[in-house]
Amino acid sequence: MTWVGMSIALVGALGYALGAALQQFEAVSEGASLRLMKRPRWWLGGVIGFAGASMHAVALSFAPLVVVQPISVATLVFAVPLAAMLHGRRPHRAEITGSIAVAVGLLGLMLLVPAHSVTPHMTNQEAFGFLGCVGLVVLAAHLAARKAKGSAKALLLSVGAGAVTASVSTFVRVVGGGLGGDLSRLLSWFTLAIPVLLVCAVVLLQKTYEVGYFGIAYAAVQVVDPITSILAGALLLDEAMPSGLGNVIPALFAAALLIWGTVTLGRLSPDHGAGRTPVPETTPVTSKAS
Repeated sequence: MTWVGMSIALVGALGYALGAALQQFEAVSEGASLRLMKRPRWWLGGVIGFAGASMHAVALSFAPLVVVQPISVATLVFAVPLAAMLHGRRPHRAEITGSIAVAVGLLGLMLLVPAHSVTPHMTNQEAFGFLGCVGLVVLAAHLAARKAKGSAKALLLSVGAGAVTASVSTFVRVVGGGLGGDLSRLLSWFTLAIPVLLVCAVVLLQKTYEVGYFGIAYAAVQVVDPITSILAGALLLDEAMPSGLGNVIPALFAAALLIWGTVTLGRLSPDHGAGRTPVPETTPVTSKAS
């Protein structure tokens, strides 16, 4: 059943990536405001992204967080070429190299994480503590972002957005994985918290996309999200982690490769119109949202 969950999560990653690329395209021009509600392409991106996220949620019912969440990083592999196509160009060499590095690192982590799963359970005290920590991360990130500009601002906002999206995945894992065929278990505040957290995640993601640095922002979200979720799975849900020197060293190598690939992909600022060439992060970029 673990491999079923992994397969569903991978397909969902494609949908989530396409939805994010479409929504970012609109958020840059319209800003993270209610004007987005009048943009059909933003709604299309939302529907596609929601379908991908729903498949991700289904995957969490079949497999533990430590297996499903690393697959969410694969959305970066899909998002980069999709964004390039959206802007009427081919992916650049650095983008292809970074995508391969992320894919190899991701595969390495998936093969190292123990496949057996446990029934997830989280007490009310643990849940409130977890949400409190996520709230502090969001607050700190947004306070720091007020003084930052450009790619640094996008990076900081992404940290908060990634932490909230991780909380959605964690609660979905607790609710979906703990059903055991008994739908009455859905009658819990954990279930009600999921749509609230999801709305918060969507709002924070739009604020991140508004800055105009899709590569950097999306890469950061896709790293913070799985790292936070894996930690939550290991510390709160008693999910297994790689142990022993023979597993830890390859896991660290795979994680380093994944992070390197993510950074490589995030170095290029997104296009702001068809036919434009992405500019390295170190070069000042004029954004419609700045």
